[in-house]
Amino acid sequence: MPGENIRGIAAMLVAVAAFAGMDAMLKLLAASYPPMQVGALRGAASMPFLLIGVALFGRWRDLRPVRISLHLARGVLGLVMVAGFIYAVKALSLANAYSIFFVAPLMVTAFAVPLLGERVEWQRWLAICAGLAGVLAMLRPSGQVMGLLGMAGALVSALAYALSAISVRVLTRTDTTVSMVFWFLLLLTLFSGLIALPGWVPVDDADWGWILLLGLLGIIGQHFVTEAFRHAPASVIAPFEYTALLWGMGIDWVVWSVLPGLRALLGASLVISAGLYLIWREHRLHRDLAAATESPANIH
Repeated sequence: MPGENIRGIAAMLVAVAAFAGMDAMLKLLAASYPPMQVGALRGAASMPFLLIGVALFGRWRDLRPVRISLHLARGVLGLVMVAGFIYAVKALSLANAYSIFFVAPLMVTAFAVPLLGERVEWQRWLAICAGLAGVLAMLRPSGQVMGLLGMAGALVSALAYALSAISVRVLTRTDTTVSMVFWFLLLLTLFSGLIALPGWVPVDDADWGWILLLGLLGIIGQHFVTEAFRHAPASVIAPFEYTALLWGMGIDWVVWSVLPGLRALLGASLVISAGLYLIWREHRLHRDLAAATESPANIH
């Protein structure tokens, strides 16, 4: 339904903004702690916010998993995704990490066709490619500028994210949003915590505030990204993750004094244009469907 697609797109935009702030916290913490420990802190810090919400609304039954094996698979993918991205932002700026990570929307679209049986019109393919072209125009990643470890981390993270996004789409058919978020966070915390335990670094008192903010932004992003995939096909909402690049550029500028150049601004125009086109297309489909439903030919 086009109306559901619009809801999914709106949820994805909120999720992207929250995750961009979370990624900035990850980059700050990765300068002082091992990546696996940062991953464990990311999951553990979000858990109290989730459980408080569950307790307030009495939704304990919603935590029950239905497809346990798929939750476990998503937990492993989440571990790889978060670890890879932490390695990426530790070595690269947020915007540079995003520029590589944004092969993920194309991966999601490609995987959605054989794995979910979704249909992608050629106009949407063109818009997705235009958005990716804008990302590449902005940063044009190359081995001379970026650390190879950071590039590899971003690519691995993108692949894990794309597969995780497909699994979310399948899980929404049987499991609640609360269940998916809870088991993702729990498994991420356990898996990364066990790996980080031998080299665990004591957390500085001054960093607990950042960790608290990390958890809050993470739970907001996790909730809304799950809702996004619940309301709309993966191939529809994935392109809107390109807006994270704009957040990354802004955060880089404010926090790390990294200013975008003319090429970055031109590339951003392509990304924004592609996103606006997709929003316009969904609105037009919704309007045409409503008009067809109200047509006298459909009144019996």
